[in-house]
Amino acid sequence: MNTGFSPLRGPVRPAERALAPDLARGFMLLLIALANTPWYLWAAQQSPYSAHPIDGSAPDRVVQFAMVLAVDGRIFPMFAFLFGYGMMRTFDRQREAGTSERGAAALLRRRNVWLLVFGFAHAALLFMGDILGAYGVAGLLLGWLFLRRAERTLWIWVGVTSILVAASALLSIMGAVFASSTDTGAADTAGLSDLFGASFGMEDPFGAMLNRIMVWTLMLPLQVLAVVIPAAILLGMAAGRRRILERPQHHLRLLAWTAVGGIGAAWATGLPEAMAHVGLLEMTAAAEGAMSGARQFVGLFGGAGYVALFGLIGHWLSGRERQGVATTAVVAVGKRSLSCYLAQSVICAPVLAAWGLGLGGAFGSAQMAAFAAAVWLVTVGGAYALERADRRGPAEVLLRRLSYRHRSPAKESSPAQGTAR
Repeated sequence: MNTGFSPLRGPVRPAERALAPDLARGFMLLLIALANTPWYLWAAQQSPYSAHPIDGSAPDRVVQFAMVLAVDGRIFPMFAFLFGYGMMRTFDRQREAGTSERGAAALLRRRNVWLLVFGFAHAALLFMGDILGAYGVAGLLLGWLFLRRAERTLWIWVGVTSILVAASALLSIMGAVFASSTDTGAADTAGLSDLFGASFGMEDPFGAMLNRIMVWTLMLPLQVLAVVIPAAILLGMAAGRRRILERPQHHLRLLAWTAVGGIGAAWATGLPEAMAHVGLLEMTAAAEGAMSGARQFVGLFGGAGYVALFGLIGHWLSGRERQGVATTAVVAVGKRSLSCYLAQSVICAPVLAAWGLGLGGAFGSAQMAAFAAAVWLVTVGGAYALERADRRGPAEVLLRRLSYRHRSPAKESSPAQGTAR
């Protein structure tokens, strides 16, 4: 007799993992550390359009130039793409194992709700720029709308949202061209910039917490309603349905064109702003602000380009008989991306913020970039140790227990099945 009960299968097994997504997540966390840590430069006067100081030594200016050119506005869309990819692969894997659509969707709904909870805790305790909450809310909305849709429908909506993003970027660039001939004075964004970064310079931990909660609450709907993050998640869902990163050998031309076109467009859009920030290009305040907006929009294509690049690298590495220690360690970070992402804030906030040791007030951009790389290397070492011990990350363990709490005992993964997503 059919009772209507549809048990969930266990999380993904080691043999089911693809190299490219984990490799991309692992390296992406270095870029996230580089993108987030400039906010901790709380003693410096920062640009109205980014967290970077408006001055600094020659090495500082080199770092700022590289960050605006290649990192800022690109990494969160990359993360969002991989989030959407993983969400769709989890749904399809559950369906292939016999789980009902309703049961598979409920699993992802619980997971996204708990991501929202994790995001709030992360912001309240450590870092106002948390992205987990936005991904959780966007995942709830896009999962409800698109998880059960046909692949053709997904790609149609990918096209629609991509056109919206491209049109917004084009309008921003046109605005920059128009504003370049008009001196409108300094942009009136200092108040908003000061609000976002205020918690890092507060010596009162409780006051800093209240500020972080306020900023996170303000940023959450802006991140979800802005078209870039939902478009990146939707693109990842469509790519996940086609399993592009798991079968890169069938999509090499697509990956190559996406890598070249996406990264090229993102860097070309960021170049004028990067040059203006370090004083290599004269640009009015309004024009620089418009180019900053264009950089954010084109970040969708830059993020997809970075993912495609790692898809190609993963395809090349998968053909080797043995993976080196470096590759294994970076992939281990990708398998534990949630734990490593949170670990960055656990290390950075008490050391850099004014309510902790306050070292962010003494660093320049170059020193901060070196510190960010060192933090990432610490997480690489920790993830590699967990990989050698065949243990998951603590945040992944907790999230999976909360998400799979209704899983049937008959479908439990045995210890031999190892690491799960």
